[in-house]
Amino acid sequence: MNLILPSMNLIGNRRRLGFGTLLSILALVASQVGSAATQPNLVIFYADDLGWGELGCQGDAEIPTPHIDSIAKNGIRFTNGYVAATYCSPSRAGLMTGRYPTRFGHEFNSVANVTGLRLDQTTLANRLKTLGYATAAIGKWHLGGGPEYRPTRRGFDEFFGTLANTPFFHPTNFVDSRVSNDVKAITDPTFYTTDAYAERALDWMKKNASKPYFLYLPFNAQHAPLQAPKKYLERFPKITDEKRQLFAAMMAAMDDAIGRVLAQVRAMGQEENTIFFFISDNGGPTSSTTSKNGPLRGFKMTTYEGGPRIPYLMQWKGKIPAGKTYDFPVMNLDVLPTAITAAGGKVDSAWKLDGVDLIPYLTGANAARPHPTLYWRYGPQWAIRHGDMKLVVSKGGSGQPELYNLATDIGEAKDLASAQPAKVKELQALWDKWSAEQAPASAPDGPAGGKGTKKGKKKAGE
Repeated sequence: MNLILPSMNLIGNRRRLGFGTLLSILALVASQVGSAATQPNLVIFYADDLGWGELGCQGDAEIPTPHIDSIAKNGIRFTNGYVAATYCSPSRAGLMTGRYPTRFGHEFNSVANVTGLRLDQTTLANRLKTLGYATAAIGKWHLGGGPEYRPTRRGFDEFFGTLANTPFFHPTNFVDSRVSNDVKAITDPTFYTTDAYAERALDWMKKNASKPYFLYLPFNAQHAPLQAPKKYLERFPKITDEKRQLFAAMMAAMDDAIGRVLAQVRAMGQEENTIFFFISDNGGPTSSTTSKNGPLRGFKMTTYEGGPRIPYLMQWKGKIPAGKTYDFPVMNLDVLPTAITAAGGKVDSAWKLDGVDLIPYLTGANAARPHPTLYWRYGPQWAIRHGDMKLVVSKGGSGQPELYNLATDIGEAKDLASAQPAKVKELQALWDKWSAEQAPASAPDGPAGGKGTKKGKKKAGE
């Protein structure tokens, strides 16, 4: 943290300042030093296209993920963790702002392809910088490629990564802000994004160890194309399906990278003063990458559970319970208010956040649900979860609202709509009200998603 010091010698000016004034100044300095010492670091690992059914801590032992699993062992695994959108760019927009991305028209990836995260939206990095944090984004950005939309113009001191999707070897649209903010293609034959991101993360943390820091590490793993070095492929000789073996190798690389970051934080003596999140940006696409969504119906870009329900882990040693599960629904929107409050900041109602500070819920100080109701809108697809009841219109469904009790039917197999028409009507009304508050969806050809989106609202079955 930067200390505010008077431009004068304190002791030499003791008489002119007055002893009481001197004590006040020294108290201010001491309070700032104390604040900097206690502000927790924040590290966000954001996986790409990782299915809910992957990871050892999620119950899948096929691909060992000991380092990722350690976050659950040392912290909390959210069994009902969600993101506010069902695919890449809108999910990131929600994480960075703490707001439903549909509130500001960021409903589709096309927003990032044409412009980027709206410039009137304040990011988590912006907010933490005002609290004295060093900030870095290392990995896949996907919130705009124009100069004014890049990480170093959105609150990050440093950016090392790609502006959007890219190959893992020889990545294109790559920026290393230490060198320049120009986009280039990496030609080094030994460069592999996941390994390189870990190397830069370790170096950056060492350089910023003396101040509170925010490290945002959005991997491009497990997104297509499936690519991995031989050293990781060799770990899985028993997986005979070539696509699945590549997926496993990529997962091993990401787990190793996360393990290196965790080890570095421990070596710096900062583990108990660091908040870690591990979240996937959306569910797995399954057929294209072999990603597993476990018992969940649907996949990336659908509003069935397989789209927005994701692996979601959090660790803050000594501040939240260790080795526990938390069963009430949470969202990626909660990261921002949780981090700001932990850093000593105050969430202003003028920010109009949709996320909440999770700490009181995790410590037991607040026994209520963090979110009684959750909402999604993705063009003609939409969903609402109210308590354990979910009303959904999704790709591959009937086209009419389907009702499921997620407490007893996690796989959304038994449609209760015809048996509970009053509940359908109740949830439809709640969703209609919320959808009418959202902004028109932005896309290259104007409002996207078909009829009904111009007013930010889509009726069931349209």
